[in-house]
Amino acid sequence: MRNFMVGAIAFLSAGSALAFGTINPGPQSAEHEKITRRALVCAATPSNYSCLEAQTLDQLAGKTGTFGAIGYPDSSTVIFKTRAHCDDGDDPAQLVACRDWMQTHMDRAVSRAAGLLNAQGEIRPDQVTVSPGCVWTGDLSGRAKCNVLQSLGIVMHASQDFYSHSNWTDSTADTAPAGLGKTVPAPAISLRGTTPFPADVISGCFGVSCGSRVKHSALNKDTGPIGATVGPGTTPRGNHGDNFANAVRVATADTMDKWSLLRERLIATYGAEKGTRMICAIARDDPAASC
Repeated sequence: MRNFMVGAIAFLSAGSALAFGTINPGPQSAEHEKITRRALVCAATPSNYSCLEAQTLDQLAGKTGTFGAIGYPDSSTVIFKTRAHCDDGDDPAQLVACRDWMQTHMDRAVSRAAGLLNAQGEIRPDQVTVSPGCVWTGDLSGRAKCNVLQSLGIVMHASQDFYSHSNWTDSTADTAPAGLGKTVPAPAISLRGTTPFPADVISGCFGVSCGSRVKHSALNKDTGPIGATVGPGTTPRGNHGDNFANAVRVATADTMDKWSLLRERLIATYGAEKGTRMICAIARDDPAASC
């Protein structure tokens, strides 16, 4: 969801106060934030850490006045990295590059989780707090929990953009290019193994030198209302049938799965005891007291 962000970067560089989640002015309506909240909000506090508590979710998803980790790729020079948004996927190599980008940052989230615990496997209180809020600068934000959330946000941003920018969930009635009508997350970006991308999946070219290539504007479903119900979208492709709602639904499911994958990876890497404590430290707002 980059269309309106270049001006926002200049706005940030000028040191002005933020006024959006990710983002709110103009046609956009913090879609990344809302998808992330739909996926990971806690109705209660489950024992399996399948959701994030409120203050932690604020850091990952953003809220009015902050971009959050999910918005970092749209609020920094990462905005210009095609692979960070799964764009230019009429070239299959670019979709692979997007998956590799997600895998790299999932690996970083796993490695940075080591900083949540001390040598004895105990919570490090100064490394797991989300107050004051995280500062998203470069690829490291300071405290270990912030660093993990930033890497996770980068992964989730790219995966959400895949559904918005590609034909994966589009109606099979769509042409130029044809929609694939998929209703589940794409195995090729599950980050479990290297399932190949189907030959007919495509995302649009983003930029000013796309020539005759399929363009971002022909495929994107970047904007639309997300509340108790979703859609219709406000882009041409998103406004066709249920395309926007379908992209949001599958992106939500994939966002849940990316958090599930991180939990799996932490257990596999650090063992059940330490891995579970790390998961608790990421999911809970006051890990020093509750983990």
